[in-house]
Amino acid sequence: MAKGIVYFIDDEAELRHAVKQGLELAGFTVECFDSAIAAIERLSHRFSGVVVSDIKMPGIDGIAFMQKSLEIDPAIPVVLVTGHGGVTMAVQAMRDGAYDFIEKPFDIAHLAAVVARAAEKRRLVLDNRALRNEMGDGTGLEAVLVGRSAAMERLRQETLAIANADADALILGETGVGKEVVARALHQFGPRQGAPFAAINCGALPTEIIESELFGHEAGAFTGATRQRIGRLEHAKGGTIFLDEIESMPLDLQVKLLHVIEDRSVVRIGANTPIPLDARFTAASKVDLEAACREGRFRQDLLYRLNVVTIRIPPLRERPEDIPHLFHHLTRQARARYRRDIPEINETVLAQLAAHDWPGNVRELRNAADRFVLQLGEAVAVTPSPGGAGAVSLAERVDNFEKSVLASELARNEGSMKATYERLGLSRKTLYDKLQKHGIKRGDLSSA
Repeated sequence: MAKGIVYFIDDEAELRHAVKQGLELAGFTVECFDSAIAAIERLSHRFSGVVVSDIKMPGIDGIAFMQKSLEIDPAIPVVLVTGHGGVTMAVQAMRDGAYDFIEKPFDIAHLAAVVARAAEKRRLVLDNRALRNEMGDGTGLEAVLVGRSAAMERLRQETLAIANADADALILGETGVGKEVVARALHQFGPRQGAPFAAINCGALPTEIIESELFGHEAGAFTGATRQRIGRLEHAKGGTIFLDEIESMPLDLQVKLLHVIEDRSVVRIGANTPIPLDARFTAASKVDLEAACREGRFRQDLLYRLNVVTIRIPPLRERPEDIPHLFHHLTRQARARYRRDIPEINETVLAQLAAHDWPGNVRELRNAADRFVLQLGEAVAVTPSPGGAGAVSLAERVDNFEKSVLASELARNEGSMKATYERLGLSRKTLYDKLQKHGIKRGDLSSA
């Protein structure tokens, strides 16, 4: 796997050949140019490599080229090479923005070491830009609900619309898809942001204390109630109440919760006076609540009251094109948490990601990203799921892998079709047909 892209500019064909051969042996992908003009046309704000340029050239010389490059992007690393230099020229070039300055004749190993440091600096610059862009997009939701599939785009649009409407919502999805993430997004991007967000896991609260936890109690309401307690519902006044695993709530408490939602008031245990409750209710479930109603495990009237609007979060196996981008996003989070460098995400890793159907969804993928960054054993632990509902066929896995590789390679080459089909050993038409087949758009991958 190449260490990075290098543009080498020199009007001497023999030197171009020698440098290209030497840097490719060192692990770089090298493109040579005999003039600065040809190279400038290839540079952009998204260029992910390093430029090495001779200074003394016909037409635009290396100094003028560097100035034009830095106008395109001040953070592009430009290494200048000359056989006519000296200390004065080197100092001035560095002051003008050169990454480094090398005199001819030079040792190719020394050049490779300089280029490697410059490539790492460029990678960090682009990573930081990508993170800032995610945090500063038009809605901010792309940094929270990550993914570029049509399903995720619909989810973001739906979430933003519902957030602004301030309506109660029911969030449905499998284990690990991010139901609480969506609930927090409804709060964060709605009119109640800044007010309390009370996340209550109905399945984690012991039966004997759940009523007191939710509704609170007065002093002396029962044995051990020595003082008044404000319940978690009341504590969230003005904000959002998120009831996770709502299907786990006992039936008798479901009746009381229904009255709270309908009346927008709460009565503490041992009291008679209702306390007004201005709050938004969101609830989440991983089970089919309508089936639970038919089986007598969930109240139908509570279901009707909760699902004023319903948000369904698709599992990862239904949006495999999101997995590479989401994995990159999660590895950057892991890097920040653990203060570790991110290992290279190569084709082997992408194959492992595509081969798995992720029954644990984003939660499982996050664990895989953590293991990958920490380099704990197998980078991505893949345990193929048994056949049955949700199983992914071999053909689908092969298809997902091809899509992952195409998207990753196109992103690595900043959307360049030529660089992508050359690296993958495809014709231009074959690459175009495959992108059409998988619904991959070049523009969507420029910052992946």
